[in-house]
Amino acid sequence: MSLHLGPLLRHVDETSATVWVETGTASEVEVLGTTARTFEIHGHHYALLVLTGLEPGTRTEYEVRVDGEKVWPEAGSAFPPSVIRTLPENESRLRLVFGSCRKPHDGDVYGPDALAAYARRMADGPETEWPQALLMLGDQVYADETTDETQEWLKQRRDTSKPPGTEVTDFEEYTHLYLEAWGEPSIRWLLSTVPTSMIFDDHDVRDDWNTSYTWQRWIRAQPWWQERLRGAIMSYWVYQHLGNLGPAELAEDETFQKAVTSGGDNADLLVAFADEADNERDGTKGARWSYRRDFGKVRLLVIDSRAGRILAGGIRSMVDDDEFDWIEDNAAEACDHLLIGSSLPWLLPPVISHLQSLNERACERPGKRGRLAEKIRQAGDLEHWAAFRASFDRLAAMIAREGRREDPPATIAVLSGDVHHAYIAEARYPEPVTSAVYQLTCSPVHNAMPRPLRSAFARTWSPRLASLARRWAARGGVEPLPLDWRKTSGPHFGNVIATVETTGRSAVTTIEQATDDGLIEVARQRLA
Repeated sequence: MSLHLGPLLRHVDETSATVWVETGTASEVEVLGTTARTFEIHGHHYALLVLTGLEPGTRTEYEVRVDGEKVWPEAGSAFPPSVIRTLPENESRLRLVFGSCRKPHDGDVYGPDALAAYARRMADGPETEWPQALLMLGDQVYADETTDETQEWLKQRRDTSKPPGTEVTDFEEYTHLYLEAWGEPSIRWLLSTVPTSMIFDDHDVRDDWNTSYTWQRWIRAQPWWQERLRGAIMSYWVYQHLGNLGPAELAEDETFQKAVTSGGDNADLLVAFADEADNERDGTKGARWSYRRDFGKVRLLVIDSRAGRILAGGIRSMVDDDEFDWIEDNAAEACDHLLIGSSLPWLLPPVISHLQSLNERACERPGKRGRLAEKIRQAGDLEHWAAFRASFDRLAAMIAREGRREDPPATIAVLSGDVHHAYIAEARYPEPVTSAVYQLTCSPVHNAMPRPLRSAFARTWSPRLASLARRWAARGGVEPLPLDWRKTSGPHFGNVIATVETTGRSAVTTIEQATDDGLIEVARQRLA
């Protein structure tokens, strides 16, 4: 088939849109009269069509043609036409859907898929209820926990009795993961119609990716790791990152411009890019994956809290100083609502937050105690914002600063996933801020948390246990937290999808859980 995967509708604003496809061979792709030649990476062919000159606030059905042949919508499709809906000008009305941690169907061991359920409801419902945006907050693919089908496919390629076994090893194997994740018909139609933004998390590369400098040194010593990481970054760049960029950013992206004009296979170009992206030197990283999206008067600022970490040289930071400066500069511009996307929650259950900060201090100790703390860090996944305490505090200070300015956003909400349960938490600063500040966490879309862990996570919200953990952390030399927070809904377990809906300076969030009959609402809260 000439259309291998896609189309994915990615960046859409008032007057432009980008549409991503993967084709079976080198070809010319057309959408709404705009054409683009595919570019090649290791024998795979991609196109990102940049449609400009669109009218604000309009709805346009579209088809995809490859070398003149209509390949989308597929013949006999039961889904509505794929459409591009441009944003109205100066609008503060937005419905944004988000979640993380979506495993492909694998014998249906994880229960109903919340994103597939959302797609089916969209297809059966009025278009006026469709969201303007979808934000996928990490673990779009699972490179380290492959399905039975993928494991059988891997066995046809290589000897999976040798490390890394049934984990993926290179770019080619990553392309299989993306086809498996996005090829299901309802998901494929959803991604063709809802503008989608993405950011990766650890399983997109490997569990515990960049947990610490100790972990990083260990993994880099594995003979299969370099090619694995190259494949991860190269595939992330083409399948996820490019679509996060608008037309102006794509025009300035040197790697993208070289790829689309080279006329040949860009494997060497992307290998060099991947090696540079992971290169940590002088406290900086070689690539910035964080990005910004504006939906009228609503700003979405997505922070890379995984790949951009600084770990060497005695530094422990979620992102380097230059990237944090960029984040702060973009947060400072006026908006009605500031949404901050981070795959990892900023505000965890307080018990866990205190213990992660305590563990960070313990890891800094020399000798056996520090090595034991490092083992606990890796075994317990103690590597969220609270375990990078300087970064936690800097983000807290930025949010407080923006919440106290003369024209503050009505809400500042951090949208996250990762932790395999959903909750809403409200933040309070000792010196009050004007903006309402929330942590909104939605995970998993299609995965599972072992039942014994569910009750344990529920107990971590206990005020009494939080008080004990706070005192323990203080005795360990941890500075007092710059703010407090309390859970207002949750924890909710099962496969879930969340929505933030804004109208003017009002905002509401909902959490819906997937059942065999569709989606049921388990939480609704007015934010402002």
